[in-house]
Amino acid sequence: MKYILLIILSAFSMQLFAQQKQFAKGDNGKFIYYKVVDSQAVNKATLQKRALHFVNDFYKKQMKLVGQTDSSVFASGKLIIDKTVLVIGHPSGEVKYNFMLQTRDGKYRYWLTDFEFIPYKRDRYGNFTASTTVSTPLETAKGKLNAGEWKAIQASAYDKAVTFGESFEKYLATDITVKLQPKSPEVISTKEW
Repeated sequence: MKYILLIILSAFSMQLFAQQKQFAKGDNGKFIYYKVVDSQAVNKATLQKRALHFVNDFYKKQMKLVGQTDSSVFASGKLIIDKTVLVIGHPSGEVKYNFMLQTRDGKYRYWLTDFEFIPYKRDRYGNFTASTTVSTPLETAKGKLNAGEWKAIQASAYDKAVTFGESFEKYLATDITVKLQPKSPEVISTKEW
């Protein structure tokens, strides 16, 4: 009786730990990370300006501005997926995504979608570079042989998207204003040379 109870308890705990957070699917059947944030203290124009500053300056290595309107921002970016074996880690690929932000007075919403994975390989100089230019949509199901690795890539992409979302929300919530130092006019003397 003890063993049966132990087996049932261990099977239940394994099922509980096996469930991981994962992407939801959008209207078009693609993975999406979607969030609506209430920000009553900040108006629409300030949210728009902070979002543009986030894309263009703060996160400029991973994101590129595609377009903007008076109430929305479109950008594309990439997330680097790391693979760790014991202690040593290296990038195994990148996930490209599209970013969209829409603002209103008192709230905003953003989402990341169109996730596509590009695997990395080590080149002759020891750097990790893209092994192909053809990307695989993240929602594509893989065969039994690569299913475990593909699930790990999807889970890592989800974790990176959540981390990105948290840093984006924190950036929009804080009052970080860009103050450019005016350049003092340089005095040029033509008398001495």
